[in-house]
Amino acid sequence: MADTVAVAQRLYECLANADGRGLSELLADDFVGVVSDGMPHGVGGVHRGPAAMITGVWARIAERYDIRVEPQQYLAVGDDRVVVLGCYRGAARDGTTAVDAAFAHVITARDGRMTALRQITDTARWSIPVS
Repeated sequence: MADTVAVAQRLYECLANADGRGLSELLADDFVGVVSDGMPHGVGGVHRGPAAMITGVWARIAERYDIRVEPQQYLAVGDDRVVVLGCYRGAARDGTTAVDAAFAHVITARDGRMTALRQITDTARWSIPVS
């Protein structure tokens, strides 16, 4: 369980530092990411393999948003899985919308690498109009 929490913590470090190389090393070759349907810019759905998640989700979001991923609680679910509760906070780079959305990430790990991530978030909270 401690190893799985460490893998999850490494994910958030890599995201905070825009560390694409670190993400590539962290994700297993058979990684599968499931992103909430309705996420902006068409990033929702199933993404198979590290490159699909890194370039198809995280890089696309980073291009369009100045976002912080703030994990707040790690809940162990067996030896290979952890649920992370937290918040996304930030704004669209074009200044038109803000983001303030809770998330749950279900992360599965094996041998120190992430094999799966399922994201659950309120996608409507990714497009709060800025007044």
